[in-house]
Amino acid sequence: MNITNPKDVVINAWRTFKTRDAKLIAGLFASDAEWIAPAGNATAVALKHTDHMAGPDQIANFIASEMHHLFSNVDISFRGIHADGDTVVVEERMRATLPGGKLYENDYCFIFVVSGDRIKQVREYMDTRKGWQMIFEPG
Repeated sequence: MNITNPKDVVINAWRTFKTRDAKLIAGLFASDAEWIAPAGNATAVALKHTDHMAGPDQIANFIASEMHHLFSNVDISFRGIHADGDTVVVEERMRATLPGGKLYENDYCFIFVVSGDRIKQVREYMDTRKGWQMIFEPG
């Protein structure tokens, strides 16, 4: 990757996520990387997927393929990207289409911890109740 500024590492990661190329995405993460989302969040429940991914291959497969079984027409709007040392905070809104055509819209906050030119950890936060309502409740 040859990018060592943590903020640039994370910005490059979001560009790479859009490619849906699992091999490229896996290359962004350290060998012991983890992605931690809220336990029992609606996406994990709907996909029967873990909320704590470990290793670049599991993370990359989720981003490149698995999440798209639930979300299509994904649109990410960034509200801010803030860096302090090796920690980068990303605020964003995700809009997508759920199976059956229902719209999904939720705000997220991601805390990335970068080590060198690789992502070591991602902690994900969102409005879990709103997510649950959009995915599981009619209307």
